[in-house]
Amino acid sequence: MYKFPKDFLWGSASAAYQIEGAHDVDGKGVSNWDEFVKIPGKTFKGTTGDVAVDHYHRYKEDIALMAEQGLKTYRFSIAWTRIFPNGKGEINQKGIEFYQNIIDECLKYGIEPMVTIFHWDLPQALVNEYGGFENIQIVDDFVNYATTLFKVFGKSVKYWITLNEQNIFTSLGWLTAQHPPGKFDDQKTFYQVNHHAFLAHAKTVLAYRELGFTGKIGASFAYTPSYALDCNPINAMSKMNYDDLKNYWWLDVYAYGEYPRAAMRYLEKKGVAPMVTEEEKRVLKLAAQEIDFMGVNYYQSCVCEYNPLDGVTPYGVMNTTGKKGSGQVVGIPGVYKNPANQFLKTTDWDWTIDPMGLTFLCKEITSRYRLPIMISENGLGAFDKLEEDNSIHDAYRIEYIKEHLKALAVAIDEGCEVLAYCTWSFTDLLSWLNGYQKRYGFVYVDRNEESGSLDRYKKDSFYWYQEVIATNGESLDK
Repeated sequence: MYKFPKDFLWGSASAAYQIEGAHDVDGKGVSNWDEFVKIPGKTFKGTTGDVAVDHYHRYKEDIALMAEQGLKTYRFSIAWTRIFPNGKGEINQKGIEFYQNIIDECLKYGIEPMVTIFHWDLPQALVNEYGGFENIQIVDDFVNYATTLFKVFGKSVKYWITLNEQNIFTSLGWLTAQHPPGKFDDQKTFYQVNHHAFLAHAKTVLAYRELGFTGKIGASFAYTPSYALDCNPINAMSKMNYDDLKNYWWLDVYAYGEYPRAAMRYLEKKGVAPMVTEEEKRVLKLAAQEIDFMGVNYYQSCVCEYNPLDGVTPYGVMNTTGKKGSGQVVGIPGVYKNPANQFLKTTDWDWTIDPMGLTFLCKEITSRYRLPIMISENGLGAFDKLEEDNSIHDAYRIEYIKEHLKALAVAIDEGCEVLAYCTWSFTDLLSWLNGYQKRYGFVYVDRNEESGSLDRYKKDSFYWYQEVIATNGESLDK
């Protein structure tokens, strides 16, 4: 039987920019994403989050559906620009009221609110003033923002995530130009930006403790576990180098407060290593002793093979259209490349489907860091069809989540402490670069890239997950 802890948090997740809409309502300021999506060609069919799926005005309806499904936790992010329209200064009380209403609505139904402090939407005012995360000044402004949230919501919210997928928003922002600020191959800035983000995370964790709160706090990392292509030592070494540069560079700082030595040496030789002071090292180490879990967003695994000096670069085409096979192999010349895994299927967006990878990463975290694990995102983006009777038959999503939950149960049985599992996502939403056609939710939202009624319809997966929650996972045996 597949067994989960009796207090296991069955949940689902979202992000403010992707669901709320109301981009200029009730005093909200302008975020970097509000500006970035205006650049032609950056998003699928020019889609924006101006309206998104209008969760701002429909949160009661959405949370009532969560309660009907039986969710134990709802992970959502707070838009910095709703609290501080200019990133700092005067607090916008309308923003405070909105998120207090969401928290209260969750608690009314017995749903544990799980708050992400930063899910990529940075106040544009801070970008204009000093370059956002490119400047060390961001650390103080981030901590001021986070501390404000703790003081207002800290008694109601027991679970906090400081940063969502720091590895992704920095990589796509400063290496591939696909996210704000849209810079290409700026490696020196990329690593310094990450260092500033680490400090913002660390000082936020320490501020939470200094305020006397006893809830759980950590970061969420987009974890792509890796497999060597074969037993050729050069490919095994490519996996080791991949892990140091693409996984442990972040995980080691969160858990140990230290950068991986081999990766740091590699970056120093390239002249792109971040500048780190002794005081900053001390802060990172102190915060590492205070985090309560390792948050993981898991969607796919990868294969590692040696990449010759004249091989592929990190800048191949990403599939944002759903046209299967349009994504390109990427890697770092002289280090590794990530070819397709011949043993696994992929989604229409060329993401490898690998349930066992979830067991793999949980065991890896447990062995390397001895930390509890929060699966803060896992889900399937797919083309869903609304039938004439308003039903949506998404058996492929049920199969995907079912197999991943079985893999998670195996990890738990083998000694991993897992606190929660949050699907991505509860309702359909704006999938950043992929528009609205890439659907993830248990609840279908009637809208496409141009228009739609925004009406909500429950998919088959809604009822399936409802039973999984009601039986605490025992229905997975069926």
